[in-house]
Amino acid sequence: MKLITAVIRPEKLEEVKSALFAAEVTGMTILRVAGHGGEKIALETYRGAPMVYEFHEKIQLDIAVSEPFVAITIDAILASARTGEVGDGKIFVRPLEQVIRIRTGEVDNEALTPEPQRHH
Repeated sequence: MKLITAVIRPEKLEEVKSALFAAEVTGMTILRVAGHGGEKIALETYRGAPMVYEFHEKIQLDIAVSEPFVAITIDAILASARTGEVGDGKIFVRPLEQVIRIRTGEVDNEALTPEPQRHH
């Protein structure tokens, strides 16, 4: 299991979500974040210390996936988030030690697999 964190341009969110849903990756957490990466640095000095004052609005997606979905998820993000310009973002892939579905107590891959829709 892996936790895939992608930091992308806000204007790419809908395209990335569509690509992930098309790849059957539907579980994700979306956060609005600000950060600084490879863009040109704007510096000013405050009390003798240089300070970066230009942070860029980004979207962070956290996606927990089982091993078979790691490459699929990365490929979907790369294909939909890339503009080719500085500031497209990053993808971080980390080992995920344990996942627990709170409602049922299911663990690990069972907690990651979408449950079938129940009809009442």
